[in-house]
Formats: sequence, structure tokens, C-alpha cells
Amino acid sequence: MGRELSTPKRRGTTRPPRTPSQRQPVLGARREERHRPRGTGPRAPGAGRGRREALAFAELPPDRGGRAPPSPRRPLSHTKCTAEPEVGRRAAADARPVAGGMDSDSGEQSEGDPVTAAGPDVFSSKNLALQAQKKILSKIASKTVANMLIDDTSSEIFDELYKVTKEHTHNKKEAHKIMKDLIKVAIKIGILYRNNQFNQEEIVIVEKFRKKLNQTAMTIVSFYEVEYTFDRNVLSKLLHECKDLVHELVQRHLTPRTHGRINHVFNHFADVEFLSTLYSLDGDCRPNLKRICEGINTLIDEKVL
Repeated sequence: MGRELSTPKRRGTTRPPRTPSQRQPVLGARREERHRPRGTGPRAPGAGRGRREALAFAELPPDRGGRAPPSPRRPLSHTKCTAEPEVGRRAAADARPVAGGMDSDSGEQSEGDPVTAAGPDVFSSKNLALQAQKKILSKIASKTVANMLIDDTSSEIFDELYKVTKEHTHNKKEAHKIMKDLIKVAIKIGILYRNNQFNQEEIVIVEKFRKKLNQTAMTIVSFYEVEYTFDRNVLSKLLHECKDLVHELVQRHLTPRTHGRINHVFNHFADVEFLSTLYSLDGDCRPNLKRICEGINTLIDEKVL
């Protein structure tokens, strides 16, 4: 009765600490792995990781229940992602037809996209033309038309047209949209022409449009240079005739959405109230009209118009 009962100790519950000499083989193995000489062959993906885990597993003591520790985790195999070759993607893009793919709505800039990187208060028709051109060219096959389809002089004229449009409408968003539609239509027609997409009947329409556009341009300059000759009805009629020729030219190539853009552009610039604001002798648009006419004269001298 007076004897004290002692609880038997369970085997495997404690383990004396290892001395540095006991850890030396593991450290040596790691050092050998780290300083492997070059030229002995490439290591398989994950091989170093698996060896380190195996060495660490050898050092693990058994748990308190006397059971062996779980087997080491196998290193994950490196999977290679197969991607479509770049050449294949380009070939697939080059296989698209010019007329159908160019006018795809998915490649066009949405109405809410900013026109320039500097913000809506800064307008640059050249940047807008390049932006629209990249989206349109991404939908067609030939990359030979990657050069700018709108020259510097035309870009300067477009910049002045934006300013007078904003002055007349008192609406920056509407002025941006009008100029964006004008640039998109001009680029699409230029792409169709340079890719020889017009048939013989349409080539005849192209020549008619050139003559009508030249007549309109010379009339614009004449009304500015010769005072008291401005007739808004005459100029409006010429612009509407240009609009009809453009509709006829792209009838079988572009979508109704683009035809709506053509109407949006020409109906604005042919508006008699807008023309009256533009040619007002004491109005704020007189300096802009002067620069527009100077640009038109340059295009006429260079045989562009």
C-alpha cells in the first residue's frame, strides 16, 4: 500500500538532440548538390527539389505513436503550355477578306473611348487617324497599307474643322464624334482604293467624286478669298452631291453603320447654319477658315485634290 506507482514511459516519446557530427552527412549532401560541376548533364526539372525533400525526410523523427512519418511529397512535374505559333496566327489573320473584315464593328473604337491619350480636351486628328487606322488594319489581310492614309496637311485641316465644329455646336463630344466618323470613312475608302477593291464601274464613280471634291474645294477657297461672294446654298448643294457619290461608291463594300457615319459627317458640314457661322466676316471662326483654305490650296497644288 505504501509503494508508489510509477507510470511506465512510452517508447519513442523523446529523442536526444543530434550532435553536429550526426548532421554532417546531410549538410555534405546538400553542399555536393549545390556545387555540382558543369558538364555532368542537365538536371531534370524538380530533381534538386525532390532530393532536398528526401534528405529532409530522412531527418524526421517518428511521431509519438511510434509510427513512421508520411512519405515525402513528390515534386510537381513541370507542364509545358502549348500556344499557337505566331506565324499561324498571322496566317489566319491574313486569310480574312478585305471588305468584310475591314468594316467589322468589333474592330472599331467604341463611342466612349477617349480620342487621345491626353484627354478629351486635347484634339489631334493625326492621333485619331492613327488610332482608327490600327483598328481597321487589324481586320484586313494586306499589311502594305500600313502607312498613314491621311497626310499632315489633311490632319491640320481636320484640326481646324474640329475647332469650328465645337464652336458651332458648343458640344465637345459631338465635335469629336463628327471628326471621328469623318476620319474612319476617309481611311476605309483609302484602304479599299489602295487594295484595288473597286470594279470598273466604281472606278468611274471615283473619278466623278474627285472632280466634284475638287470643285467643292475651289469653291470653299473662292468664297473666302473674294468677299461678298459667299453663297451657303451653293456650297451646301456641292457637299450633298459629294455625299451621294460616296454612298454610291461604297455601296457594296461597307455596312449600313458606315453609311450612317457618311450621313452624319456630310449633313453637318453641309448645314447652312454651320456654313454661315464659318464664313461670318466678324465671327470667331475667321482665323480657322483662313488656315483651312491655306491647307486646301496646298492640297490642290500637290494634286491631292
